[in-house]
Amino acid sequence: MSQFKNTMEIFQHLNKSNCRKCNEATCLAFAASVFQGKRQLKECPDMDQGVIQQYFEQEFTKTTPGQDLELAVAGLQNQIKQVDLLDAAKRLGGVCENGKLIFKIFGKDFGIDSQGKFYTDIHVHAWIAVPVLNYILQGEGLPLSGRWVPLRELPKGKDWYRLFGQRCEKPIKKVADTYTDFFDDMIHLFSANQVERVHDSDISVVLYALPNVPILICYWKPEDGLESDLHLFFDDTAESNLNIESIYSLGAGIALMFEKLSQRHG
Repeated sequence: MSQFKNTMEIFQHLNKSNCRKCNEATCLAFAASVFQGKRQLKECPDMDQGVIQQYFEQEFTKTTPGQDLELAVAGLQNQIKQVDLLDAAKRLGGVCENGKLIFKIFGKDFGIDSQGKFYTDIHVHAWIAVPVLNYILQGEGLPLSGRWVPLRELPKGKDWYRLFGQRCEKPIKKVADTYTDFFDDMIHLFSANQVERVHDSDISVVLYALPNVPILICYWKPEDGLESDLHLFFDDTAESNLNIESIYSLGAGIALMFEKLSQRHG
Protein backbone atom coordinates (compact mmCIF):
# COMPACT_ATOMS: atom_id res chain seq x y z
CA MET A 1 0.00 0.00 0.00
CA SER A 2 1.36 3.41 -0.99
CA GLN A 3 0.92 6.67 0.87
CA PHE A 4 0.77 10.23 -0.36
CA LYS A 5 3.42 12.50 1.13
CA ASN A 6 1.72 15.82 0.35
CA THR A 7 -1.08 17.55 -1.53
CA MET A 8 0.93 18.03 -4.71
CA GLU A 9 1.53 14.29 -5.03
CA ILE A 10 -2.24 13.76 -5.10
CA PHE A 11 -2.65 16.65 -7.53
CA GLN A 12 -0.34 14.94 -10.02
CA HIS A 13 -2.87 12.09 -10.39
CA LEU A 14 -5.71 14.47 -11.32
CA ASN A 15 -6.45 15.67 -14.86
CA LYS A 16 -6.26 19.32 -13.71
CA SER A 17 -9.34 20.28 -15.73
CA ASN A 18 -11.03 22.01 -12.75
CA CYS A 19 -14.30 20.46 -13.95
CA ARG A 20 -15.93 20.91 -10.50
CA LYS A 21 -17.73 17.56 -10.77
CA CYS A 22 -16.44 16.84 -7.26
CA ASN A 23 -17.98 20.15 -6.06
CA GLU A 24 -14.58 21.65 -5.30
CA ALA A 25 -13.53 24.89 -7.02
CA THR A 26 -10.30 23.43 -8.43
CA CYS A 27 -8.45 20.14 -8.72
CA LEU A 28 -5.85 21.50 -6.30
CA ALA A 29 -8.57 22.18 -3.72
CA PHE A 30 -9.83 18.62 -4.14
CA ALA A 31 -6.30 17.26 -3.70
CA ALA A 32 -5.88 19.27 -0.49
CA SER A 33 -9.19 17.94 0.84
CA VAL A 34 -8.13 14.36 0.09
CA PHE A 35 -4.80 14.83 1.85
CA GLN A 36 -6.56 16.28 4.89
CA GLY A 37 -8.91 13.29 5.02
CA LYS A 38 -12.02 15.32 4.15
CA ARG A 39 -12.58 13.69 0.74
CA GLN A 40 -11.74 10.36 -0.92
CA LEU A 41 -9.97 9.78 -4.21
CA LYS A 42 -12.94 7.90 -5.61
CA GLU A 43 -15.00 11.10 -5.41
CA CYS A 44 -13.15 12.33 -8.49
CA PRO A 45 -15.17 10.84 -11.40
CA ASP A 46 -12.11 10.85 -13.68
CA MET A 47 -9.69 9.22 -11.23
CA ASP A 48 -7.89 6.13 -12.51
CA GLN A 49 -9.16 3.02 -10.71
CA GLY A 50 -5.64 1.68 -10.33
CA VAL A 51 -4.64 4.76 -8.36
CA ILE A 52 -7.74 4.47 -6.16
CA GLN A 53 -6.92 0.84 -5.34
CA GLN A 54 -3.28 1.66 -4.69
CA TYR A 55 -4.12 4.32 -2.11
CA PHE A 56 -7.56 3.17 -0.94
CA GLU A 57 -6.59 2.12 2.59
CA GLN A 58 -4.40 5.08 3.36
CA GLU A 59 -5.09 6.97 6.57
CA PHE A 60 -4.30 10.62 5.94
CA THR A 61 -2.71 12.95 8.42
CA LYS A 62 -5.01 15.92 8.78
CA THR A 63 -2.95 19.01 8.11
CA THR A 64 -3.60 22.47 6.79
CA PRO A 65 -2.12 23.49 3.41
CA GLY A 66 0.35 25.65 5.33
CA GLN A 67 1.48 22.70 7.44
CA ASP A 68 1.70 20.62 4.28
CA LEU A 69 4.14 23.13 2.79
CA GLU A 70 6.17 23.35 5.98
CA LEU A 71 6.58 19.57 5.94
CA ALA A 72 7.73 19.79 2.32
CA VAL A 73 10.30 22.45 3.26
CA ALA A 74 11.62 20.31 6.12
CA GLY A 75 12.00 17.33 3.80
CA LEU A 76 13.88 19.35 1.19
CA GLN A 77 16.15 20.91 3.83
CA ASN A 78 17.04 17.40 4.94
CA GLN A 79 18.04 16.56 1.35
CA ILE A 80 20.42 19.54 1.32
CA LYS A 81 22.63 17.56 3.71
CA GLN A 82 23.58 15.35 0.76
CA VAL A 83 24.50 18.27 -1.53
CA ASP A 84 28.08 19.33 -2.28
CA LEU A 85 27.65 23.09 -1.75
CA LEU A 86 30.81 23.96 -3.69
CA ASP A 87 29.57 21.97 -6.67
CA ALA A 88 26.15 23.60 -6.34
CA ALA A 89 27.77 27.05 -6.32
CA LYS A 90 29.54 26.31 -9.61
CA ARG A 91 26.38 24.86 -11.12
CA LEU A 92 24.11 27.70 -10.05
CA GLY A 93 26.41 30.67 -10.47
CA GLY A 94 26.74 31.31 -6.75
CA VAL A 95 29.68 31.25 -4.36
CA CYS A 96 30.62 29.07 -1.40
CA GLU A 97 31.87 31.02 1.61
CA ASN A 98 32.32 29.94 5.24
CA GLY A 99 30.50 26.68 4.62
CA LYS A 100 27.49 28.39 3.01
CA LEU A 101 26.17 28.42 -0.53
CA ILE A 102 25.33 32.04 -1.40
CA PHE A 103 23.41 33.42 -4.37
CA LYS A 104 20.84 36.12 -5.08
CA ILE A 105 17.08 35.79 -4.68
CA PHE A 106 14.97 38.88 -5.42
CA GLY A 107 18.22 40.84 -5.66
CA LYS A 108 19.26 40.02 -2.08
CA ASP A 109 21.92 37.65 -0.75
CA PHE A 110 20.57 34.26 0.24
CA GLY A 111 22.74 31.73 2.06
CA ILE A 112 22.20 28.13 3.07
CA ASP A 113 24.50 25.83 5.02
CA SER A 114 25.01 22.08 4.82
CA GLN A 115 22.18 21.49 7.30
CA GLY A 116 19.67 23.42 5.20
CA LYS A 117 19.56 26.50 7.46
CA PHE A 118 18.76 29.79 5.72
CA TYR A 119 20.78 33.00 6.07
CA THR A 120 19.04 36.01 4.56
CA ASP A 121 17.38 39.30 5.42
CA ILE A 122 14.33 38.31 3.36
CA HIS A 123 11.42 36.51 4.97
CA VAL A 124 11.42 33.26 2.98
CA HIS A 125 7.97 31.78 3.56
CA ALA A 126 7.18 28.21 2.52
CA TRP A 127 5.82 29.07 -0.95
CA ILE A 128 9.21 30.61 -1.77
CA ALA A 129 11.36 28.18 0.24
CA VAL A 130 10.15 25.14 -1.75
CA PRO A 131 11.30 26.47 -5.15
CA VAL A 132 14.55 27.85 -3.70
CA LEU A 133 15.42 24.44 -2.24
CA ASN A 134 14.43 22.59 -5.41
CA TYR A 135 16.51 25.06 -7.41
CA ILE A 136 19.56 24.05 -5.34
CA LEU A 137 18.77 20.33 -5.48
CA GLN A 138 17.76 19.98 -9.14
CA GLY A 139 18.70 23.11 -11.10
CA GLU A 140 20.93 22.39 -14.08
CA GLY A 141 22.34 25.91 -14.24
CA LEU A 142 21.44 26.12 -17.93
CA PRO A 143 22.22 29.59 -19.36
CA LEU A 144 19.25 31.77 -20.24
CA SER A 145 18.16 31.88 -23.87
CA GLY A 146 16.52 35.30 -23.70
CA ARG A 147 13.31 33.94 -25.25
CA TRP A 148 10.28 34.80 -23.11
CA VAL A 149 7.29 32.46 -23.14
CA PRO A 150 4.06 32.18 -21.09
CA LEU A 151 3.80 29.30 -18.64
CA ARG A 152 1.60 27.26 -21.00
CA GLU A 153 4.46 27.08 -23.53
CA LEU A 154 6.90 25.51 -21.09
CA PRO A 155 7.18 21.72 -21.61
CA LYS A 156 4.86 20.83 -18.72
CA GLY A 157 3.07 24.14 -18.46
CA LYS A 158 -0.16 23.09 -20.18
CA ASP A 159 -1.33 21.26 -17.05
CA TRP A 160 -0.66 24.25 -14.83
CA TYR A 161 -1.36 27.49 -16.67
CA ARG A 162 -5.05 27.81 -15.72
CA LEU A 163 -4.29 27.32 -12.04
CA PHE A 164 -1.27 29.60 -12.41
CA GLY A 165 -3.47 32.32 -13.88
CA GLN A 166 -5.93 32.14 -10.99
CA ARG A 167 -3.47 31.74 -8.12
CA CYS A 168 -0.57 33.87 -9.38
CA GLU A 169 -1.33 36.28 -12.23
CA LYS A 170 -4.80 37.37 -11.10
CA PRO A 171 -3.74 38.36 -7.54
CA ILE A 172 -0.66 40.21 -8.83
CA LYS A 173 -2.84 42.11 -11.32
CA LYS A 174 -5.13 43.14 -8.48
CA VAL A 175 -2.14 44.50 -6.56
CA ALA A 176 -0.90 46.37 -9.65
CA ASP A 177 -4.38 47.86 -10.17
CA THR A 178 -4.71 49.20 -6.63
CA TYR A 179 -1.15 49.77 -5.40
CA THR A 180 0.07 52.93 -7.15
CA ASP A 181 3.78 52.48 -6.41
CA PHE A 182 3.79 48.72 -7.08
CA PHE A 183 6.24 48.68 -9.98
CA ASP A 184 8.50 51.39 -8.54
CA ASP A 185 8.74 49.51 -5.25
CA MET A 186 9.41 46.24 -7.06
CA ILE A 187 12.38 47.89 -8.79
CA HIS A 188 13.76 49.49 -5.64
CA LEU A 189 13.04 46.76 -3.09
CA PHE A 190 13.72 43.66 -5.19
CA SER A 191 16.26 44.92 -7.75
CA ALA A 192 13.86 44.33 -10.62
CA ASN A 193 14.67 45.93 -13.98
CA GLN A 194 12.23 47.88 -16.11
CA VAL A 195 12.76 46.94 -19.75
CA GLU A 196 11.47 48.13 -23.08
CA ARG A 197 7.79 47.40 -23.65
CA VAL A 198 7.22 43.73 -24.42
CA HIS A 199 4.07 42.54 -26.26
CA ASP A 200 2.94 46.19 -26.42
CA SER A 201 2.50 46.25 -22.64
CA ASP A 202 2.47 49.60 -20.85
CA ILE A 203 4.98 48.40 -18.26
CA SER A 204 7.47 45.53 -18.52
CA VAL A 205 9.60 44.55 -15.52
CA VAL A 206 12.02 41.65 -15.07
CA LEU A 207 12.17 40.21 -11.56
CA TYR A 208 15.14 37.98 -10.76
CA ALA A 209 13.47 35.68 -8.26
CA LEU A 210 16.26 33.13 -8.81
CA PRO A 211 19.47 33.64 -10.83
CA ASN A 212 18.44 31.34 -13.70
CA VAL A 213 14.68 31.74 -13.32
CA PRO A 214 13.86 35.39 -14.05
CA ILE A 215 10.22 36.41 -14.45
CA LEU A 216 8.99 39.02 -16.92
CA ILE A 217 5.90 40.84 -15.63
CA CYS A 218 3.91 42.67 -18.31
CA TYR A 219 1.08 45.03 -17.37
CA TRP A 220 -1.48 46.66 -19.64
CA LYS A 221 -3.31 49.65 -18.16
CA PRO A 222 -7.11 49.95 -18.53
CA GLU A 223 -8.02 51.82 -21.68
CA ASP A 224 -11.13 52.67 -23.72
CA GLY A 225 -13.45 50.59 -21.58
CA LEU A 226 -11.08 47.62 -21.51
CA GLU A 227 -9.92 46.20 -18.20
CA SER A 228 -6.28 46.12 -17.23
CA ASP A 229 -4.32 42.93 -17.81
CA LEU A 230 -1.17 41.33 -16.42
CA HIS A 231 0.78 38.26 -17.45
CA LEU A 232 3.99 36.56 -16.34
CA PHE A 233 6.53 35.17 -18.78
CA PHE A 234 9.52 32.87 -18.29
CA ASP A 235 12.75 32.21 -20.15
CA ASP A 236 12.12 29.08 -22.21
CA THR A 237 14.91 27.31 -20.28
CA ALA A 238 13.01 27.72 -16.98
CA GLU A 239 12.09 24.05 -16.53
CA SER A 240 15.73 23.02 -16.89
CA ASN A 241 16.50 25.08 -13.81
CA LEU A 242 13.30 24.56 -11.79
CA ASN A 243 10.55 21.93 -11.99
CA ILE A 244 7.08 23.05 -13.03
CA GLU A 245 5.58 22.49 -9.58
CA SER A 246 8.16 24.81 -8.07
CA ILE A 247 7.63 27.39 -10.82
CA TYR A 248 3.97 27.43 -9.82
CA SER A 249 4.91 27.66 -6.12
CA LEU A 250 7.29 30.52 -6.90
CA GLY A 251 4.52 32.43 -8.68
CA ALA A 252 2.10 31.84 -5.81
CA GLY A 253 4.74 32.91 -3.32
CA ILE A 254 5.43 36.12 -5.23
CA ALA A 255 1.70 36.89 -5.35
CA LEU A 256 1.47 36.42 -1.58
CA MET A 257 4.57 38.56 -1.03
CA PHE A 258 3.19 41.39 -3.16
CA GLU A 259 -0.22 41.23 -1.47
CA LYS A 260 1.41 41.66 1.93
CA LEU A 261 3.62 44.46 0.60
CA SER A 262 0.61 46.34 -0.76
CA GLN A 263 -1.23 46.01 2.54
CA ARG A 264 1.77 47.37 4.41
CA HIS A 265 2.70 50.23 2.07
CA GLY A 266 -0.30 50.74 -0.21
